[in-house]
Amino acid sequence: MTAPRNGVAPTPGRFAGRTAIVTGASRGIGLAIAERLVADGANVVITARRREALDEAVARLGPEHALGVAGHADDADHQAEVVARAVDTFGSADLLVNNTGINPTYGPMVELDLAAARKVVEVNCLAALSWVQQAHRAWMKEHGGAVVNVSSVAGVRPAPGIGFYGATKAMLTHLTQQLAVELAPDVRVNAVAPAVVKTRFATALYEGREEQVAAAYPLKRLGVAEDVGGAVAFLLSDDAAWITGQLLVVDGGLTLTGGV
Repeated sequence: MTAPRNGVAPTPGRFAGRTAIVTGASRGIGLAIAERLVADGANVVITARRREALDEAVARLGPEHALGVAGHADDADHQAEVVARAVDTFGSADLLVNNTGINPTYGPMVELDLAAARKVVEVNCLAALSWVQQAHRAWMKEHGGAVVNVSSVAGVRPAPGIGFYGATKAMLTHLTQQLAVELAPDVRVNAVAPAVVKTRFATALYEGREEQVAAAYPLKRLGVAEDVGGAVAFLLSDDAAWITGQLLVVDGGLTLTGGV
């Protein structure tokens, strides 16, 4: 199997003086995004449910650059606290990454537990919208900013077994486009759509058969969290100053071959 590249070298100073809020960032893709933003000069406020995991992530990021605030992503009071602490601690809330997502169900949608489905919509879609509202109200309306929502290739085309998760990600992509129109020109809003990335969240999709799964990808490997971190950093940066409302598919070429 082709080994992953080490990634593009960080760009120190790219986000100097800016503060990013990254949800669901105690591990996996969220932590990789936070690491890349810190490497590029940002201060970060990261969120997750478990305080212990957040403390470990902050230690890894560097306490001088990072603050962890534990809470539930779909709790409006938690969201308001996080944005307020970003401004109080680092002086701004310029960048927002909506990375939190859940997928507690697997199987055909005709057998879907609707109570679980409502929770998935709440966390994957409505919470993301609420985070944007909170950040916009507290900082971005007056100062501008950039938002990236973490969607999925499952939201681009049907995905057996995770169809409702994909439907919520398709909704998140549409929310991205709508917000991009409504918040322009001062706030840019984009999204990324990863395929299978080697994280705990996606383990069931490749565990014990990684080479078989990766064979369907033109680049012949699964993603690593740093692949997404680099893409998100680009969309948040001034290098993407004329890009808004776009979905950047980060999939090793998988969707080119008809896969999800």
